[in-house]
Amino acid sequence: MMSYTYILILFFTIIICFISSFDSRILFNRHFGSFIKAACVVAIPFIAWDIWFTSLGVWWFNTDYTLGFVIGGLPIEEWLFFICIPFSCVFTYFCFDKFFKLDWLSSFNNLIVFFSLIVCSIVALLYYDRIYTLLTAVITFVVLFYLHFVRRVDWIGKASFVFTILMLGFFPVNGILTGTGLESPIVNYNNDDFLGIRMGTIPIEDAVYGYTQFLLVLYFFKLFKSKSHENEK
Repeated sequence: MMSYTYILILFFTIIICFISSFDSRILFNRHFGSFIKAACVVAIPFIAWDIWFTSLGVWWFNTDYTLGFVIGGLPIEEWLFFICIPFSCVFTYFCFDKFFKLDWLSSFNNLIVFFSLIVCSIVALLYYDRIYTLLTAVITFVVLFYLHFVRRVDWIGKASFVFTILMLGFFPVNGILTGTGLESPIVNYNNDDFLGIRMGTIPIEDAVYGYTQFLLVLYFFKLFKSKSHENEK
């Protein structure tokens, strides 16, 4: 049963959202194609990042908690992570955007972006010798800069608000992955490669990593969904 731990975490993370997708009031299932394309596009660089860091020993996996299938140095569950977690996140955003009037949050776009860019810059400069911290800060800076100043999206405020809500799920899921309630963590980290600041058992970089991944998947989801609607006309 121990070997099913990681896959069960993913299953319980996605199952309610998946079933609810077919609810007539939501009908997120109509956008599965757009989501899959978006998740796969974003998964490519993130999985490459994952494989690289695993090979460097920045983090590694306790295979006692996995099914034992390894691809590119990563358990199969870690590959599925890049579909299951974004699915629940994008589904949650979709529902909030559908049922609540959150456009007023767009007024916080500039504040969120400028504050985040400043913090990422400072962290990258101060902790350039800690590769997980550095790369997370740099990629978050680039993604926010691109979305706000190049693509000029108007939903960063909404996405940030929803991600704050998603933290209620982030803590138990990532908490278990990083060792909460287990004899040893599923995902282990080299203390020399990150700040060492943990939220419970979760490195703070994980939250920023998740935020950046969420923004990218959401951007491509909206892009593919828009193109899908145009093709239907």
